[in-house]
Amino acid sequence: MDSRYRPAEIEAKWQKKWVETGLHKTDTDLNKPKFYATSMFPYPSGNLHMGHVRNYTITDVIARFKRMQGYRVLHPMGWDAFGLPAENAAIDRGVHPSKWTYQNIVQMRSQLEPLGLSIDWDCEVATCSPDYYKWTQWIFLQFLEAGLAYQKESAVNWDPIDQTVLANEQVDNQGRSWRSGAQVERKLLRQWFFKITDYAEELLNDLDKLTGWPERVKLMQANWIGKSTGAYLEFPIVGMEEKIGVYTTRPDTVYGVSYVVLAPEHPLTEKVTTQERRPAVETFVQEVANQSELERTAEDKPKKGIATGGKAINPFNGEEVPIWIADYVLYEYGTGAVMGVPAHDARDFKFANNYDLPIEFVIADPKAVGEQDISPSADDGEQVIQVESTEAYTEAGIVINSGQFTGMSSESAKQAIIEYAEDKGFGKARVQYRLRDWLISRQRYWGTPIPIIHCPDCGVVPVPDEDLPVQLPENVDFSGRGPSPLAKLEDWVNVPCPNCSTPAKRETDTMDTFIDSSWYFLRYPDAKNEQKVFDSAKTNDWMPVDQYVGGIEHAILHLLYSRFFTKVLRDRGLLNFDEPFQRLLTQGMVQSLTYKNPVTNKYVPASKIDPSEPKDPDTGESLQVFYEKMSKSKYNGIKPEEVISKYGADTARMFILFKAPPEKDLEWEDTDVEGQFRFLNRVWRVVTDFAPKYPSLASKQGKLTKPEKDLRRAIHTAIKEVTEDLVGDYQFNTAISELMKLSNALSDAGCKDSFVYAEGVRILVKLLTPFAPHIAEELWHQLGYTASVGDQSWPTVDPKALVVDEITLVIQINGKKRGELQVSAQLDKAGLEKYARESEVARRYIEDKQIKKVIVVPGKLVNFVVG
Repeated sequence: MDSRYRPAEIEAKWQKKWVETGLHKTDTDLNKPKFYATSMFPYPSGNLHMGHVRNYTITDVIARFKRMQGYRVLHPMGWDAFGLPAENAAIDRGVHPSKWTYQNIVQMRSQLEPLGLSIDWDCEVATCSPDYYKWTQWIFLQFLEAGLAYQKESAVNWDPIDQTVLANEQVDNQGRSWRSGAQVERKLLRQWFFKITDYAEELLNDLDKLTGWPERVKLMQANWIGKSTGAYLEFPIVGMEEKIGVYTTRPDTVYGVSYVVLAPEHPLTEKVTTQERRPAVETFVQEVANQSELERTAEDKPKKGIATGGKAINPFNGEEVPIWIADYVLYEYGTGAVMGVPAHDARDFKFANNYDLPIEFVIADPKAVGEQDISPSADDGEQVIQVESTEAYTEAGIVINSGQFTGMSSESAKQAIIEYAEDKGFGKARVQYRLRDWLISRQRYWGTPIPIIHCPDCGVVPVPDEDLPVQLPENVDFSGRGPSPLAKLEDWVNVPCPNCSTPAKRETDTMDTFIDSSWYFLRYPDAKNEQKVFDSAKTNDWMPVDQYVGGIEHAILHLLYSRFFTKVLRDRGLLNFDEPFQRLLTQGMVQSLTYKNPVTNKYVPASKIDPSEPKDPDTGESLQVFYEKMSKSKYNGIKPEEVISKYGADTARMFILFKAPPEKDLEWEDTDVEGQFRFLNRVWRVVTDFAPKYPSLASKQGKLTKPEKDLRRAIHTAIKEVTEDLVGDYQFNTAISELMKLSNALSDAGCKDSFVYAEGVRILVKLLTPFAPHIAEELWHQLGYTASVGDQSWPTVDPKALVVDEITLVIQINGKKRGELQVSAQLDKAGLEKYARESEVARRYIEDKQIKKVIVVPGKLVNFVVG
């Protein structure tokens, strides 16, 4: 038998065999419990990186383990295939997005297959396929019918040179277009939204159901939803009937309002601006319109504003306060207006100091107030407490200078002030969410067309189900300039209204790619269904996903949108569960050694430098050396095929699993990869050396010798520990450590011709299977088996094997070891002392000496102190 481990030959052999035998097809035996394991599907960029390898290997280990535990397992794969990069490739390379995308899918699948992943490729989906996006469009129409899809005007990033809408990622940190270099403007366009806010409370409350999710992910989602309780208050405008509505979580500070701020694009901005202030205000509004939302809300940028000349009335004390507009107030958020309370808000404090606005303290730190008499002030609002401070006081405290509410705690005053506002008719309690409705419109080509026709007579008309999908036309010009490529295609845009046949126009916006990824896991169980979005019976059977694996970067939007879709489709009668993912594992990043010039901030490929003295080959300057996430732009990527060609896929899998716990970042080290390769070679030798003896010993039984008992204990300890590592928090690294211990125990065993040794070899191969399936399959067959090791039952622990029935008792004389003997592990102190006294060692060393003291350490030693 060949004693050499040849991973390339073995892996190619078994990957082919698994495909031929359909080993990884989804088991449909309904008598078995189900287990649905999947990773967040990738964007087909064209190249797999080690981060992908980590993600899919983690899921594969879980899927293989659950199969061996007797579950029917669904382990699918797909492609998040729409998106801006494909359209950019069309512009830059002159290749159609469809061709570019499908080429990349072929390339990445060819990189995935050598990893030996137990994926059922019959479930494969690609979101850019009409077979898939037909149903994305159908789901959109479900949202429309439910009143959850609507249009309204919203601001977009506008490139004034290319005359096109830009995504946020196409705007640099200076607010300029990535392609034309023009200063980006904000422009209002009529766009489509999903009413995710209708589900805000349920999305927040149901986080408590997600006991298998990391706490930090749930906290991130809760913060994004951002539930707050406060008050909606209306400030009358001097000389006008309109009122400015604001929302505040600190109604207790309302007596400290010294100005009101509108968003520049607020409809009231023009109305409240006085004639003499109009030119300056219009200039400022235009200046803000040229800023991106990121610029306007950045914490490190000073907040700019301008007075409109208009005034509002604080309804609580009747005082007039100036109305300003400022860049940091966005019309899309809240009411588009805020009350300025500089004494109790850090941002307002800076703004007031910049523009010399009044700062009036109405909450005081109880410690600072001390023994001063605090009582309700006169009706005219006369201040009774003066506070001097160089910063805003933002904590709870004692209410001061607030009329009848003075002297209350700030918490008590919140409720009292809300009740007063409700009684007087200028405010009310309100629960508000930071979460905004989801803007799904994209003015791009490579996305799912929105299935809407705009009729001059009928208005918004949904495309009939029988006309789906609305397919993307092929004859498109990609210039990167002007409106969406679809808007330029008159033959495609101009269609008769489905209702009245009046000449009408198609919607030319496509959907946000987050739409595509918000339901793909529902399609996997019934991926080839041409008649329905999915068969509810099949999807309800497999869902929810039992284990979902993906990056922490998707902790908010993708996961939140997927939860939203699930709840909507449940309410449409398609699903019978509330949450899509039972357990979530957010794996860490794969990092690699990186070289960077700190002067130029440019990265340098490792191939161009001497690692013993890293210097920039062009400038001679010393380079920074550190670990950073693998990336093409940083020249620190490790190609999976390079590792596989040298060491094999099993070694790559073992390294990626052993180097760090799955949720932690992983630093790539070639020496660690070689270490795993050496371990697999040791396993290979252990098994292949014993394989000729295995058939004759595997079925034998007999009374166990001491070495056999010790080995069997090691075998079943490995079963116990590895199993616990795979059903708990997925500690793959410690599981592999247990495999190493078992391998060492077999190598050191003094019973290599025993049936127990045969059991150990068999168990080692089984336990190795989820981690290194190719070598495990080969070794399993070398032991004489014909069925796949992946179809075998996972080993179970024999509790009796873990029991220690004998111990090695050390005999000491005056603290010095003089010998040892094997005794029953069940002996108490008296029994241990008796055996020790009667031993040959004790008789030889004690003889006629007087025993002054006997020290017994149960399970370890007996020490005779003699004269």
